Amino acid sequence: MTNDEVKGKIVAINISKKKGIPKTNVQQATLIENYGIEGDTHAGNWHRQISLLGIESIKKMREEGLNVRPGAFAENITTEFLNLPKLNIGDKITIGDSVLEITQIGKECHTKCAIYYQAGDCVMPREGIFARVLKGGIIKVDDDLKIITERESISAGVSD
Repeated sequence: MTNDEVKGKIVAINISKKKGIPKTNVQQATLIENYGIEGDTHAGNWHRQISLLGIESIKKMREEGLNVRPGAFAENITTEFLNLPKLNIGDKITIGDSVLEITQIGKECHTKCAIYYQAGDCVMPREGIFARVLKGGIIKVDDDLKIITERESISAGVSD
C-alpha cells in the first residue's frame, strides 16, 4: 500500500451560533477533539462535526447568477485545490497538527434552502463533505491542508 497525499488550502473558516443561517467568516478557529469548531452550532458528539466545501463549488453557483460567498452554504471550512466529493469515508485531512476524518460525502436536504429556491439547485448536498475531529488545534485561513489516504491509487485528485 502507498501513503498518498494531496494538498490544498483553506480559503475561509466559517462559524455560526444558530442553525439554518449563513456562517460568519473568521480568520482562525479552534478545533476540539471529538466535538468540532469551538463556538459553532454544528459542533457536538456526532459524525458531522465539521463541514467542508470547495471554493470551486461556490464558483459554480456564482456562474448560475447567485451572489454567494464562503459560509453561505453553512460550511465550516472552504477549501481550494481539492476534489472533495472524490474522497472516501475514512480518509484523513491534516491541517497543521489537527486531524479530521471524513465521515460522510454529501447530504440529503429534507427541506430546500434559500439558495435552492434562488437558483433551483444547491451544491452542498452533492459536493459538501463532513468530518469529525480526531485531533484538535488552531486552524487559520491560508493554512495548508493535506488529504492522506492509505490506498493503492488515490481518488482525491486536484480540481481543474
